[in-house]
Amino acid sequence: MSRAELNKPAPEFSLTDFSGHKISMADFLGKKNVLLVFNRGFF
Repeated sequence: MSRAELNKPAPEFSLTDFSGHKISMADFLGKKNVLLVFNRGFF
C-alpha cells in the first residue's frame, strides 16, 4: 500500500463501526471533513 500524503484525497476503503455497520470514505465525500488517526504499537 502506498504511503498517505498531506492535503491529498484519502484512498477509498471501508471499515465496520461499533454497531456493525459498514462505513466507507465515500459516505462522507463532499459532506463532512474526516480525520483519520492510525496508532501504531499500542496494545
